[in-house]
Amino acid sequence: MPSTGGRPAADQFVSAVRTALREAADPTRAPGMQAYMKSAMPFLGVRVPEVRAIVRALAKEHPFADLDRLEAVALELWDNATHREERYAAATLMALRIAKGRLSLIPMHEHMAVTGAWWDHVDEIAHRIADLHDVHPVETAHDVRRWSTSDDMWLRRLSIISQLGRRDRVDSELLTEVIEPNMDDTEFFIRKAIGWALREYAKVEPDWVRTFVADRDDRLSGLSKREALKHVG
Repeated sequence: MPSTGGRPAADQFVSAVRTALREAADPTRAPGMQAYMKSAMPFLGVRVPEVRAIVRALAKEHPFADLDRLEAVALELWDNATHREERYAAATLMALRIAKGRLSLIPMHEHMAVTGAWWDHVDEIAHRIADLHDVHPVETAHDVRRWSTSDDMWLRRLSIISQLGRRDRVDSELLTEVIEPNMDDTEFFIRKAIGWALREYAKVEPDWVRTFVADRDDRLSGLSKREALKHVG
């Protein structure tokens, strides 16, 4: 678990987030949201864009002076969440400018991926790792390689999709390194991640993706291949 720098996690910001989320809650929407996400944790009934708007407004009104406090607040909201929106709020904090590209937050991202253990959380964390690739490419590549062979499926998914959105900045050698240990995995979320990562890269390097798939035709799953070549043929 990441360090909170010895600072108490619970503070007025946490209380303000929890209060605002409950004020925005729509109990009639909550059961459907929980069913769609197949979540054991209940929902309050606040849509993700509204959660983000609430957190950003509070952060603008009460800005974080240092990263330690932000991490402590995010950890409190995440680890002691009673409803899924509190975890969405924690993830939103990790996307604030003060946290963008901060290598010291890698343990927190890893903690959230492992304990969140579902696609909505992991796919959001992937955006934070993409930012880190731009700022700290060597160090982040090391962590992503480590995740690619982890016993934890969600860390492996995170490693595969960690360059989404980077377009011509994608490190194709690294992408290859994180996909190859996972090509034989039968898990849907891994196969889908491989196809998704390749499909996105095909938008800028279609020939590279065609060759990658052709060279590994006997190992890539049908799902991964279909996704990878969806827009390139």
